[in-house]
Amino acid sequence: MNIRCIALDLDLTTLDREGRLSEGNRQALEYAISKGVHIIISSGRAFDSLPADVLAVPGIEYAITSNGSAVYHIPTKRRLIGYTLEPHSVREIMVRTANLPLAYEAFLSGVAYADAGYVRDPVAYGAAPRAIRYIQTTRHPEADIRGFILDHCGQLDSLDLITGDSELKARTEDLLRRTVPDIYVTSSVPQLIEVSHRKAGKHSGVRFVAELLGLSPAQVAAFGDGDNDADMLSYVGCGIAVENATPACRAAARYVTARHDQDGVACGIYDTLHI
Repeated sequence: MNIRCIALDLDLTTLDREGRLSEGNRQALEYAISKGVHIIISSGRAFDSLPADVLAVPGIEYAITSNGSAVYHIPTKRRLIGYTLEPHSVREIMVRTANLPLAYEAFLSGVAYADAGYVRDPVAYGAAPRAIRYIQTTRHPEADIRGFILDHCGQLDSLDLITGDSELKARTEDLLRRTVPDIYVTSSVPQLIEVSHRKAGKHSGVRFVAELLGLSPAQVAAFGDGDNDADMLSYVGCGIAVENATPACRAAARYVTARHDQDGVACGIYDTLHI
Protein backbone atom coordinates (compact mmCIF):
# COMPACT_ATOMS: atom_id res chain seq x y z
CA MET A 1 0.00 0.00 0.00
CA ASN A 2 1.26 3.45 -0.93
CA ILE A 3 -0.27 5.25 2.06
CA ARG A 4 0.80 8.90 2.27
CA CYS A 5 -1.83 10.20 4.71
CA ILE A 6 -3.56 8.81 7.81
CA ALA A 7 -6.80 10.27 9.23
CA LEU A 8 -7.35 9.61 12.91
CA ASP A 9 -10.53 9.60 14.92
CA LEU A 10 -9.63 10.48 18.52
CA ASP A 11 -11.97 9.25 21.25
CA LEU A 12 -12.09 5.47 21.66
CA THR A 13 -9.72 5.15 18.68
CA THR A 14 -6.42 7.02 19.10
CA LEU A 15 -6.88 8.06 22.73
CA ASP A 16 -6.70 5.67 25.69
CA ARG A 17 -9.43 5.11 28.30
CA GLU A 18 -8.41 8.34 30.09
CA GLY A 19 -8.70 10.31 26.87
CA ARG A 20 -4.93 10.69 26.54
CA LEU A 21 -2.47 9.86 23.78
CA SER A 22 -0.49 6.82 24.89
CA GLU A 23 3.27 6.69 24.53
CA GLY A 24 3.00 3.80 22.07
CA ASN A 25 0.58 5.65 19.78
CA ARG A 26 2.61 8.87 20.05
CA GLN A 27 5.77 7.10 18.97
CA ALA A 28 3.96 5.45 16.05
CA LEU A 29 2.59 8.80 14.85
CA GLU A 30 6.01 10.43 15.07
CA TYR A 31 7.52 7.48 13.22
CA ALA A 32 4.95 7.74 10.39
CA ILE A 33 5.53 11.49 10.12
CA SER A 34 9.29 10.89 9.90
CA LYS A 35 8.57 8.63 6.91
CA GLY A 36 6.74 11.47 5.12
CA VAL A 37 3.20 10.37 5.98
CA HIS A 38 0.73 13.17 6.70
CA ILE A 39 -1.20 12.64 9.94
CA ILE A 40 -4.53 14.46 10.21
CA ILE A 41 -7.09 14.57 13.00
CA SER A 42 -10.65 13.62 12.05
CA SER A 43 -12.92 14.08 15.03
CA GLY A 44 -16.43 14.83 16.18
CA ARG A 45 -14.87 17.27 18.63
CA ALA A 46 -14.92 21.02 18.12
CA PHE A 47 -11.54 22.61 17.38
CA ASP A 48 -11.40 24.22 20.82
CA SER A 49 -11.88 20.77 22.42
CA LEU A 50 -8.99 18.94 20.72
CA PRO A 51 -6.56 17.41 23.25
CA ALA A 52 -3.29 19.21 23.84
CA ASP A 53 -1.16 16.07 23.75
CA VAL A 54 -2.31 15.27 20.20
CA LEU A 55 -1.90 18.87 19.00
CA ALA A 56 1.61 18.84 20.45
CA VAL A 57 2.81 16.06 18.15
CA PRO A 58 5.18 17.80 15.70
CA GLY A 59 3.98 17.58 12.12
CA ILE A 60 0.22 17.19 12.62
CA GLU A 61 -1.01 20.10 10.50
CA TYR A 62 -4.71 19.59 9.79
CA ALA A 63 -7.80 18.88 11.89
CA ILE A 64 -11.21 17.83 10.60
CA THR A 65 -13.63 18.83 13.35
CA SER A 66 -17.31 18.56 14.28
CA ASN A 67 -17.73 15.52 12.01
CA GLY A 68 -16.44 17.31 8.92
CA SER A 69 -18.23 20.61 9.50
CA ALA A 70 -14.90 22.45 9.55
CA VAL A 71 -11.26 21.85 8.61
CA TYR A 72 -8.48 23.77 10.35
CA HIS A 73 -4.80 24.39 9.75
CA ILE A 74 -3.53 23.62 13.25
CA PRO A 75 -0.37 25.81 13.42
CA THR A 76 -2.29 28.97 12.48
CA LYS A 77 -5.72 27.92 13.86
CA ARG A 78 -7.10 29.04 10.49
CA ARG A 79 -10.41 27.61 9.33
CA LEU A 80 -9.84 26.41 5.78
CA ILE A 81 -13.37 25.31 4.96
CA GLY A 82 -16.60 24.99 6.86
CA TYR A 83 -20.29 24.21 6.53
CA THR A 84 -22.69 25.89 8.93
CA LEU A 85 -26.15 24.52 9.48
CA GLU A 86 -28.89 26.22 7.48
CA PRO A 87 -31.01 28.49 9.73
CA HIS A 88 -34.23 26.84 8.53
CA SER A 89 -32.82 23.43 9.47
CA VAL A 90 -31.92 24.60 12.98
CA ARG A 91 -35.34 26.12 13.55
CA GLU A 92 -37.05 22.96 12.29
CA ILE A 93 -34.95 20.80 14.64
CA MET A 94 -35.95 23.00 17.55
CA VAL A 95 -39.63 22.78 16.63
CA ARG A 96 -39.57 19.00 16.07
CA THR A 97 -37.81 18.30 19.38
CA ALA A 98 -39.44 20.97 21.56
CA ASN A 99 -41.45 18.51 23.64
CA LEU A 100 -38.86 15.73 23.86
CA PRO A 101 -36.76 15.13 27.01
CA LEU A 102 -33.45 16.00 25.37
CA ALA A 103 -30.43 18.11 26.21
CA TYR A 104 -28.43 19.95 23.55
CA GLU A 105 -24.90 20.93 22.61
CA ALA A 106 -24.13 23.64 20.07
CA PHE A 107 -20.83 24.18 18.26
CA LEU A 108 -20.08 27.71 17.18
CA SER A 109 -16.80 28.82 15.54
CA GLY A 110 -14.97 25.82 16.96
CA VAL A 111 -16.27 26.28 20.52
CA ALA A 112 -18.70 23.95 22.34
CA TYR A 113 -21.71 25.17 24.35
CA ALA A 114 -24.10 22.87 26.21
CA ASP A 115 -27.15 22.64 28.40
CA ALA A 116 -26.05 23.62 31.92
CA GLY A 117 -27.79 20.59 33.44
CA TYR A 118 -25.88 18.25 31.16
CA VAL A 119 -22.56 19.90 32.01
CA ARG A 120 -23.36 19.63 35.72
CA ASP A 121 -24.29 15.91 35.56
CA PRO A 122 -23.41 14.27 32.22
CA VAL A 123 -24.08 10.74 33.49
CA ALA A 124 -27.75 11.59 34.10
CA TYR A 125 -28.05 12.11 30.32
CA GLY A 126 -26.32 8.86 29.38
CA ALA A 127 -22.66 9.87 29.25
CA ALA A 128 -20.07 7.38 30.50
CA PRO A 129 -18.39 8.32 33.81
CA ARG A 130 -15.02 8.52 32.03
CA ALA A 131 -16.42 11.40 29.91
CA ILE A 132 -17.33 13.64 32.86
CA ARG A 133 -14.05 15.53 33.00
CA TYR A 134 -13.92 16.01 29.23
CA ILE A 135 -17.48 17.38 29.09
CA GLN A 136 -17.07 19.64 32.10
CA THR A 137 -13.76 21.12 30.90
CA THR A 138 -14.68 21.68 27.25
CA ARG A 139 -18.32 22.85 27.33
CA HIS A 140 -19.50 26.37 28.10
CA PRO A 141 -22.71 25.87 30.14
CA GLU A 142 -25.85 27.69 28.97
CA ALA A 143 -28.91 27.96 31.22
CA ASP A 144 -31.14 28.41 28.14
CA ILE A 145 -29.42 26.32 25.50
CA ARG A 146 -32.47 26.27 23.20
CA GLY A 147 -32.55 30.07 23.26
CA PHE A 148 -28.80 30.16 22.58
CA ILE A 149 -29.23 27.84 19.59
CA LEU A 150 -32.07 29.89 18.10
CA ASP A 151 -30.18 33.14 18.67
CA HIS A 152 -27.23 31.73 16.70
CA CYS A 153 -29.14 29.60 14.19
CA GLY A 154 -27.22 31.00 11.20
CA GLN A 155 -23.76 30.46 12.70
CA LEU A 156 -23.69 26.89 14.03
CA ASP A 157 -21.11 24.34 12.89
CA SER A 158 -23.22 21.51 14.28
CA LEU A 159 -25.64 20.40 17.00
CA ASP A 160 -25.78 17.44 19.36
CA LEU A 161 -29.04 16.12 20.82
CA ILE A 162 -28.43 14.16 24.00
CA THR A 163 -30.42 11.32 25.55
CA GLY A 164 -29.62 8.21 27.53
CA ASP A 165 -32.78 6.53 26.22
CA SER A 166 -31.85 4.33 23.23
CA GLU A 167 -35.45 4.04 22.00
CA LEU A 168 -35.93 7.82 22.12
CA LYS A 169 -32.62 8.26 20.32
CA ALA A 170 -33.66 5.95 17.48
CA ARG A 171 -37.06 7.62 17.12
CA THR A 172 -35.52 11.10 17.12
CA GLU A 173 -32.89 10.19 14.54
CA ASP A 174 -35.62 8.82 12.27
CA LEU A 175 -37.77 11.93 12.83
CA LEU A 176 -34.93 14.29 11.92
CA ARG A 177 -33.93 12.36 8.81
CA ARG A 178 -37.53 12.31 7.58
CA THR A 179 -38.58 15.87 8.35
CA VAL A 180 -35.57 18.21 8.44
CA PRO A 181 -33.91 19.21 5.15
CA ASP A 182 -30.23 19.80 4.45
CA ILE A 183 -28.79 17.86 7.39
CA TYR A 184 -26.30 15.05 7.98
CA VAL A 185 -27.13 12.86 11.00
CA THR A 186 -24.68 10.51 12.71
CA SER A 187 -23.54 9.32 16.14
CA SER A 188 -20.18 8.74 17.81
CA VAL A 189 -21.31 7.54 21.26
CA PRO A 190 -24.60 6.04 22.50
CA GLN A 191 -26.10 9.19 24.03
CA LEU A 192 -25.49 11.58 21.12
CA ILE A 193 -27.38 12.40 17.93
CA GLU A 194 -24.94 14.56 15.97
CA VAL A 195 -26.35 16.89 13.32
CA SER A 196 -24.46 18.98 10.79
CA HIS A 197 -24.87 20.36 7.28
CA ARG A 198 -25.66 17.81 4.57
CA LYS A 199 -22.25 18.45 2.95
CA ALA A 200 -20.39 17.56 6.14
CA GLY A 201 -19.21 14.14 7.29
CA LYS A 202 -15.69 13.02 8.02
CA HIS A 203 -15.35 11.66 4.48
CA SER A 204 -15.96 15.19 3.19
CA GLY A 205 -13.17 16.59 5.36
CA VAL A 206 -10.77 13.83 4.36
CA ARG A 207 -11.51 14.46 0.70
CA PHE A 208 -10.76 18.19 1.14
CA VAL A 209 -7.42 17.60 2.89
CA ALA A 210 -6.38 14.86 0.46
CA GLU A 211 -7.03 17.12 -2.50
CA LEU A 212 -5.12 19.91 -0.74
CA LEU A 213 -2.15 17.54 -0.40
CA GLY A 214 -2.47 16.27 -3.97
CA LEU A 215 -3.37 12.73 -2.87
CA SER A 216 -5.94 10.25 -4.13
CA PRO A 217 -8.30 8.37 -1.75
CA ALA A 218 -6.23 5.23 -2.43
CA GLN A 219 -3.24 6.93 -0.76
CA VAL A 220 -5.17 7.63 2.46
CA ALA A 221 -5.78 5.36 5.44
CA ALA A 222 -8.16 6.09 8.32
CA PHE A 223 -8.77 4.72 11.81
CA GLY A 224 -12.13 4.85 13.61
CA ASP A 225 -14.47 3.28 16.12
CA GLY A 226 -17.92 4.86 15.74
CA ASP A 227 -20.85 5.07 13.37
CA ASN A 228 -19.63 8.58 12.49
CA ASP A 229 -16.38 7.04 11.17
CA ALA A 230 -18.03 4.57 8.80
CA ASP A 231 -18.28 6.87 5.78
CA MET A 232 -14.65 7.92 6.21
CA LEU A 233 -13.43 4.33 6.41
CA SER A 234 -15.42 3.46 3.29
CA TYR A 235 -14.04 6.47 1.39
CA VAL A 236 -10.32 5.94 1.93
CA GLY A 237 -8.08 3.33 0.37
CA CYS A 238 -7.53 1.56 3.68
CA GLY A 239 -10.11 1.87 6.44
CA ILE A 240 -9.11 0.37 9.79
CA ALA A 241 -11.49 -0.14 12.73
CA VAL A 242 -10.25 -0.65 16.28
CA GLU A 243 -11.45 -3.84 17.94
CA ASN A 244 -13.93 -1.94 20.14
CA ALA A 245 -15.64 -0.34 17.11
CA THR A 246 -19.39 -0.40 16.49
CA PRO A 247 -20.80 -2.96 14.03
CA ALA A 248 -21.37 -0.25 11.38
CA CYS A 249 -17.79 0.94 11.69
CA ARG A 250 -16.36 -2.57 11.51
CA ALA A 251 -18.51 -3.32 8.45
CA ALA A 252 -17.07 -0.28 6.67
CA ALA A 253 -13.48 -1.17 7.50
CA ARG A 254 -11.04 -3.18 5.44
CA TYR A 255 -9.07 -4.28 8.51
CA VAL A 256 -9.56 -4.50 12.28
CA THR A 257 -6.72 -3.64 14.65
CA ALA A 258 -6.30 -3.85 18.43
CA ARG A 259 -8.47 -1.93 20.89
CA HIS A 260 -8.08 1.81 21.45
CA ASP A 261 -6.61 1.17 24.91
CA GLN A 262 -4.14 -1.40 23.55
CA ASP A 263 -2.36 0.95 21.10
CA GLY A 264 -4.55 -0.15 18.20
CA VAL A 265 -3.43 2.78 16.05
CA ALA A 266 0.23 1.91 16.56
CA CYS A 267 -0.48 -1.75 15.72
CA GLY A 268 -2.29 -0.67 12.56
CA ILE A 269 0.53 1.64 11.46
CA TYR A 270 3.22 -1.02 11.94
CA ASP A 271 1.45 -4.30 11.19
CA THR A 272 -1.30 -3.36 8.72
CA LEU A 273 0.02 -0.36 6.83
CA HIS A 274 3.69 -1.39 7.10
CA ILE A 275 4.79 2.25 7.12
